[in-house]
Amino acid sequence: MQLWQLEAADLAQRIKAREVSCVDAVRSSLARLDAVNPQLNAVVDRCADEALGAAAQADAALASGEATGPLHGVPVTIKVNVDQRGHATTNGVEAYRSVVATQDSPVVANLQRAGAIVVGRTNTPAFSMRWFTDNAAHGRTLNPHNADVTPGGSSGGAAAAVAVGIGAIAHGNDQGGSIRYPAYACGVYGLRPSFGRVPAFNPSGGSERPMVVQLTSVQGPLARSVRDLRLAFAAMAQRDVRDPWWAPAPLEAASTEPVSVALCTELPGYACDPEVADALQRAARRLESAGYRVESAQPPRLREAADLWLSLTMADSRLLVEEALMRDGDDTIRQAYRAMDAHAPQFDTTSYMRALAARTGLMREWALFLQRHPLLLMPVSWRHPFPVDADQRGSAAMREILDAQSPLLATAILGLPGLSVPMGLRHGLPTGVHLVSDRFREDLCLAAAEVLEAEAGPVAVVDPA
Repeated sequence: MQLWQLEAADLAQRIKAREVSCVDAVRSSLARLDAVNPQLNAVVDRCADEALGAAAQADAALASGEATGPLHGVPVTIKVNVDQRGHATTNGVEAYRSVVATQDSPVVANLQRAGAIVVGRTNTPAFSMRWFTDNAAHGRTLNPHNADVTPGGSSGGAAAAVAVGIGAIAHGNDQGGSIRYPAYACGVYGLRPSFGRVPAFNPSGGSERPMVVQLTSVQGPLARSVRDLRLAFAAMAQRDVRDPWWAPAPLEAASTEPVSVALCTELPGYACDPEVADALQRAARRLESAGYRVESAQPPRLREAADLWLSLTMADSRLLVEEALMRDGDDTIRQAYRAMDAHAPQFDTTSYMRALAARTGLMREWALFLQRHPLLLMPVSWRHPFPVDADQRGSAAMREILDAQSPLLATAILGLPGLSVPMGLRHGLPTGVHLVSDRFREDLCLAAAEVLEAEAGPVAVVDPA
């Protein structure tokens, strides 16, 4: 087995035991990148010289007996919308190639502090605002299973990279499904942590992010196994004082008692795809076999929560993002933005404040629901992965997409953790399910994901179709 095929946990153990060197691990990852990335365009900034230099230093640290972190020598990728010192934070926008970071963002600093070595930076749509990863600055990222469907977005490059073995762990971020949907589309694991769990800040930003982005966007990992998710998540979640929203909430040990699981199989008035329904039923049966109590239950006001995400996100975007997006964005993001904006109400100050207040009520109702059912099993999306550029087909097509993505949007506006779990292929495309828990109870999602993983095993590295 090649080193790039190993899980991060196994590779870290071999490096610590001095069975392989950090330089060997990085060279293997870079060789895999060079072999498959030309077909996929998942990595748009190759960090070879920097990574090999860091690997040599990591080997020297081992040789001198220095203390090492849990990811010492493990190759990872970073999304191009967060600051990494010496690299452009393009966010998929040609005009921002000159925005070269002079400091690392907290999530990059935390991964490197844990010993991880960045081998490349992954693609995202312009302004990281689509579920389709394509932009005029870096081009289109392809889904490694089928080039006719999206790899997801906005962390589509991250999901595609980890699926094909370019690093065992990928960094992503999620404001409205941008970790969970690419993980689903590419057949890997993706964890959206609770709001406040992983520190975030881009020193290059120049101004603070819109308020709703601050309340909904989180940093998190993608990987091919739950064990690697745990490693990456623990590393990412360390405090950084530059993020005042960070919460000192330690990971809890999962309960050994059977947990009640609410199975959500429908959005009223909207039928899900057969592949989605089948994955939910298979996951429910596996959890029941492991002692979980599964019962059908609808979370409170699911569609209303998803619509609230859209209303608040677009209200912020009109005020603080739209001008830059229309000036610097490409045609695809402008088209997608206009189609999304057509479905969001126009807010004045009073209606904006009322919408924010309504969010608190929804959070309370979901917290009470998750007291009764500590886990929620629902779709990532009500649809099988979308065809490429489905969001370029006008307002009606965007309405269909927004409805399909309602499980992602509702949980994001509430600041809840969610974990996208692969459930194998159907008709050549990945399927998956979505585990949701109350704030700071990622442990419940991870434990249930391990139950689902036990039957199928870790995700195998794929070769691009």
